[in-house]
Amino acid sequence: MQYQNWGPQDMSAPSKAQLPEVPVERGMVLEDVQSGWVGAVTRVEKSGGMHVVALEDRRGKSRSFRLGFGFLLEGQAIKLLPPAPRQAPAATGRTASGSVRVAGQRAQVAKASRIWVEGKHDAELVEKVWGDDLRVEGIVVEPLHGIDDLAAAVAEFRPGPGRRLGVLVDHLVPDSKESRIADAVMASPGAAGNVLIVGHPYVDVWQAIRPAVLGIEKWPVVPRGQDWKTGILAAFGWPHATKEDIGLGWQKLLGAVRTYADLEASLLGRVEEVIDFLTVP
Repeated sequence: MQYQNWGPQDMSAPSKAQLPEVPVERGMVLEDVQSGWVGAVTRVEKSGGMHVVALEDRRGKSRSFRLGFGFLLEGQAIKLLPPAPRQAPAATGRTASGSVRVAGQRAQVAKASRIWVEGKHDAELVEKVWGDDLRVEGIVVEPLHGIDDLAAAVAEFRPGPGRRLGVLVDHLVPDSKESRIADAVMASPGAAGNVLIVGHPYVDVWQAIRPAVLGIEKWPVVPRGQDWKTGILAAFGWPHATKEDIGLGWQKLLGAVRTYADLEASLLGRVEEVIDFLTVP
């Protein structure tokens, strides 16, 4: 296998000695300056005494490069280092949501209040970014798999003081089916003050990932009448024929998300609003 190489002539200002040194991480989106190849890190391995990183582009094609100089991370030239050794969790720092990590804090016993989201992918994204915070608060995230039967589900949940419900809905825009369902549920008995339904404007939570994080300028437009997720994966050139393909495609996208900064503000604000509603007396 041929790997891309960098020689002293390949870097100009700033000098190599001035470049930040960044350990490689799975899901990190990098550009190889020499070839222009942009892709997410899918694996790092040692071959012939040197570390090699595989970068997979948005079409699912992969190329391998030697670690070292010649990479751009978010537009900045860096020296790419081998993965940092695993360390015990730091006593202080920030969670993926940007909140202050509480040293020695154990997960709380789950409270009666819940966050409901529309599907498994929504739940996985919320867990990845806000999971540490939710465990401290004892709040569980549960997938709904659609909101057509939301009114019945809320009635069965029996919300009340100390048993609140926050619901995060996809594509919650004025005059939509989703907005009419939300309005009806919010007006139902027992909901006032105990149920909060908010949403983001995207067709699917996938779209709440900032395009730049994936190395693209904007999300592809899927023709009306075509399944949106299938259309997105097809536009990326990724396998998209089966449910397994959809799941693997989502895992690639989710792998690129590391912190709240990788998500659109319109989702961040709504999730924080729900968490506050469930945890602030």
